[in-house]
Amino acid sequence: MSPNGGSKYLEHFCSGSTGATGCNKKRKKWCGEQQRLFRFKSFGSHGYPAEFDRTFWKNVKALLEFGNFKDNLVCNGDGIVLSCWSFQLELHRHRPDRTVFLFVVEEPVEASSIYQHCKHCQYIGWGHHMVYNVKYHFVVPSKETAAAATTCLSCHGSYCDGGTALAAAIGKIKSSNLVEMEGHALHGIFHCNGFGHLLCVNGVEMGSELNGHHLMDLWDRLCTGLRARKVSLTDISQKKGMDLRLLHGVAYAGSWFRRWGYQFGRGSFGVTEPMYQKAIQAIQNIPLCLLHHHLGSSDHYIPLIFTKYQALSDHSLITLADLFQFMLELKSRLPKEPSIDSFNPGILLETSCRWSPKRIEMASRVIVDALKRADFRWVSRQEVRDAARAYIGDTGLLDFVLKSLGNHVVGNYLVRRSLNPVTKVLEYCLEDISNTLPNHDSLMDPKTKASPCKITRFQLAKDIFYLYKCILREKKVGLNSCGILTAVPVATRIILDSKYLVKEFSQELPSRAIQTGETIEIYCTVQIKDKEKKSIPMPMLPYECLIIRGSMTINELKREVEKCFREMYWGLRSLVIESIANTTTWENDRVYGQIDEGSELVFEGGIDANELQGMWESSSLNGRGCVDCACGAKEDDGERMVPCDICEVWQHTRCLRIPNSEEIPRIFLCSRCEQDIIFSPSLM
Repeated sequence: MSPNGGSKYLEHFCSGSTGATGCNKKRKKWCGEQQRLFRFKSFGSHGYPAEFDRTFWKNVKALLEFGNFKDNLVCNGDGIVLSCWSFQLELHRHRPDRTVFLFVVEEPVEASSIYQHCKHCQYIGWGHHMVYNVKYHFVVPSKETAAAATTCLSCHGSYCDGGTALAAAIGKIKSSNLVEMEGHALHGIFHCNGFGHLLCVNGVEMGSELNGHHLMDLWDRLCTGLRARKVSLTDISQKKGMDLRLLHGVAYAGSWFRRWGYQFGRGSFGVTEPMYQKAIQAIQNIPLCLLHHHLGSSDHYIPLIFTKYQALSDHSLITLADLFQFMLELKSRLPKEPSIDSFNPGILLETSCRWSPKRIEMASRVIVDALKRADFRWVSRQEVRDAARAYIGDTGLLDFVLKSLGNHVVGNYLVRRSLNPVTKVLEYCLEDISNTLPNHDSLMDPKTKASPCKITRFQLAKDIFYLYKCILREKKVGLNSCGILTAVPVATRIILDSKYLVKEFSQELPSRAIQTGETIEIYCTVQIKDKEKKSIPMPMLPYECLIIRGSMTINELKREVEKCFREMYWGLRSLVIESIANTTTWENDRVYGQIDEGSELVFEGGIDANELQGMWESSSLNGRGCVDCACGAKEDDGERMVPCDICEVWQHTRCLRIPNSEEIPRIFLCSRCEQDIIFSPSLM
């Protein structure tokens, strides 16, 4: 993508030139104004562009005051126009022409008669939350999605044949609606109470001008600055045919998103966090020597990979986690051009090295010969140096080789280096690996020694993929011959079924926003009662933080809480607060002196009975069937399911051994109902 490849589409999208002729003078004046530039690297942090010192919803409103408001650019499938704000973010301070746009789209629940319930809340386990009144889309479009959205401006924000045709021509884009498009550089949504979902991050490889790290940094700043509560994501990211949650899970015991604090949230197919952790540990702790023993006889390339990267590492690679972690870190250090060489036996040569490969090879052999004479015992660095000085007069060369040889392979020997825990002195030892690596001699062929071995990113990526495929994804014969290795396919499946991640953000407000006596910070939730004043069985709503005046009366406090929950939840539109369950106060009492700072209050109230239907995110709580699968799943986890036509209980097709390549049966009976029919007395 060119440095400013998608700017012409985005500038047109934000300029307000929609072709409408009926906009008022104020709109025309605003459309002609120059949009303000914000620094990308700081946007969303506290104080930039707004002071985020309130609760989430109020912080979002404070942010939108700095945006370029457009009320006729985004339209959903039902023909309802959505409010939209744009922010132009400057990527480089000295390159004002390099910018990206962030759009914030406000979508009220009334805007869609079909998608009122959030499937992402259901999948992550937040189905007990009520349906929210408003959600906000934060979108950084890619070049393709910006172009598709811009085309639809010719029809004043609604669908048009041209936009649909362009979207189809571009491919991957299934809708001309900005918030429903797929393929954005970044797309996340927030519900109005601070719970959110990161839907996609597409970096440079998908045509974005920003890489994944930059986009995640922006998203994390927005979540932290706006004071989001919890944010989930579905980690289905792949790279060169490899699932990153499996690759990074083995290397780092967590997802690629772990560096931003995202951890296991919920597993599919009944997978729990303890199961996930045990699966990670089972694969991480597999010894390389065991893999070499069981796979080396049938696959000669795997031992060669082990030897190659052990030679490049300055520490011993013992387990599979050590190897994958070293390879991934080495890949991040290698330049895109193949300019890093390694001379056998495994000493990395820098381009600025003042010694020739031939002299380094000679010094390496002298040091190995000196260690041989020590009968494979540990020898101090000074002893090795003194013995080698009889043959090598260049002490600088000796020091360089001794520093580089630690845990490297030379010929048929592994030179080990370790710090003596008692004397605190570096010691060296020689280990004969000729029997362990029978094919290692082929690496040390005299013809190979004469030329340096290129280590390129391409070759490294190829080796990572080969190990990933052979050890983690394919069912090798050797893996079934050893007890510890038979767990690899099961552990791999568990890790792949753990794709829902969650990050919880701090809810502590800045101290300057709380002034004792003048304002008080309290946490409120609501318990719904029926006409007979009995509590309706329902999940407890999350506590909402309110900052209220200390001079407010208890009756005014009830009306404030009532207003807050009415605005936030679609099912509480008719809420009337009647009492406070866990405190005794009078209507005319002042809040200050009666309610302590930070108190958690449960307010009791009633709603219209008609609003109880469909008020929860979870379909099972709304009375539309339930999940009860053999894997242990009790809620919808986003995987393919089929309901029983009699009891209407849902089960995974995978657990029922129905392949994804096959269609779901038109008529399906679960085993329980099937047995009931077979043994029914009326049929006997």
